[in-house]
Amino acid sequence: MLVLTRRIGERVLIGDDIEVTVLDVKGDSVRIGIQAPRETRINRAEIVAAVERENVSAAQAASDDESALVRALARRSEATAAPADDTAS
Repeated sequence: MLVLTRRIGERVLIGDDIEVTVLDVKGDSVRIGIQAPRETRINRAEIVAAVERENVSAAQAASDDESALVRALARRSEATAAPADDTAS
């Protein structure tokens, strides 16, 4: 990890086409501006982590729902199955 000290208005260049500028510092908060090509995805790490957790949770819930549906259909199938005809005519 590269650690830098920058003042308001100072910039950091990443590669040839990404520029990070320190806009403001207030207490523990630092406002930064990022100029990058439109196709460059820029996300806050905590948002990415929250989305990943939600996706895992949703996938688990979907799996649980699917299992419950299969069990319910199996019970319904068993309940509606015609009883075997043991009587001979």
